[in-house]
Amino acid sequence: MSRAERLLSLMQHLRGHKHPVTGMTLAAQMGVSVRTLYRDIASLQAQGADITGEPGVGYVLKPGYLLPPLMFSVTELEALVLGMRWVNRSTDDELGAAAKQAMAKISSVLPAEMRRELDANTLLVGPRADPPGLTEHLPQLRDAIRRERKLDIDYTDANGASSSRTIWPFALGFFERQRVVVAWCETREGFRHFRADRLANVTTQNVRYPQRRLGLLKRWRAEMGITGEQ
Repeated sequence: MSRAERLLSLMQHLRGHKHPVTGMTLAAQMGVSVRTLYRDIASLQAQGADITGEPGVGYVLKPGYLLPPLMFSVTELEALVLGMRWVNRSTDDELGAAAKQAMAKISSVLPAEMRRELDANTLLVGPRADPPGLTEHLPQLRDAIRRERKLDIDYTDANGASSSRTIWPFALGFFERQRVVVAWCETREGFRHFRADRLANVTTQNVRYPQRRLGLLKRWRAEMGITGEQ
């Protein structure tokens, strides 16, 4: 493991502890000597990491500090490139443009060697063939989710039946051929899933729904029996 990778690993270990952790514990987790661990702590502090503590007492990293992108490994860069290419191909124009801009920002601060790895990346995403209306409402849906706003929608189900609903959108699922809004439906008084390409007349209310989206997400996961990051 290179020194740069070791410093990145140390940052990740520190982020995993909310309370002070001793240098001996950190050294054991990373497989290095305590002396090396103390040198690495000092190096991170010199780079601006807000690490407080001292030998024998423990260390804690205050939130908000990020190492520059040069700390990415080649495999991490591959994951980022593949993910951003997928976003560019498989979401709406606004999110796709944001993915391109994010990759440009990362590329601009990479050292030459890592930039060559980025430019030479050959992990590709196949072309998409969107059903009509698949991405039409996605920017509005994402905005409503971010701002926790109610939506008035007209929806046509799989049987062709149409209905008007007021929903509280809190998640958006991206599947191979579908985009699905997860929401609490006031009309049905329960969690419901709505295909984005079957939505019409989507209107954002200037009203925040009465629960936080994270709470709704947790309730929905519990009701669906979903665990982990699915």
